[in-house]
Amino acid sequence: MRGREGAREVVVYSDYECPYCAAVDQRLRALDLRLVHRHFPVRSKHPRAWAASAAAEAAVLQGAFWPMHDALFADQGRLEDPHLWARAEALGLDVGRFDADRRGEEVVARIQADFDGAIRAGVASTPALFGAGGERLAVAQLEG
Repeated sequence: MRGREGAREVVVYSDYECPYCAAVDQRLRALDLRLVHRHFPVRSKHPRAWAASAAAEAAVLQGAFWPMHDALFADQGRLEDPHLWARAEALGLDVGRFDADRRGEEVVARIQADFDGAIRAGVASTPALFGAGGERLAVAQLEG
């Protein structure tokens, strides 16, 4: 989770290759919210989305999810493996472990669980925002 303890919690389903997700991420970070990220890589539109989600989840295993999350959204045009390795290295991660982890069962299962949860919640596109009680939210509701 990102944000102040006790702030309003918002669950955000996003795709690292989606430009709308990157824009919403920037807007939400400026608000007093407790953000929970969930993966919804839409491979039919964004072929590198799954790999980017796997990079973020591999970074979790080395304590660097939010820095990797930010780096992925900051440069969506470079999501190929060499760029993911460079990000991991820049964040001080063990690149060999990072690469093995992002292809491992634990990471795949985590992304798939998020994706399946999104489908159950009725998510059809990204970004999709939900309140702690499961209510669907719009960014404008949070900014006002």
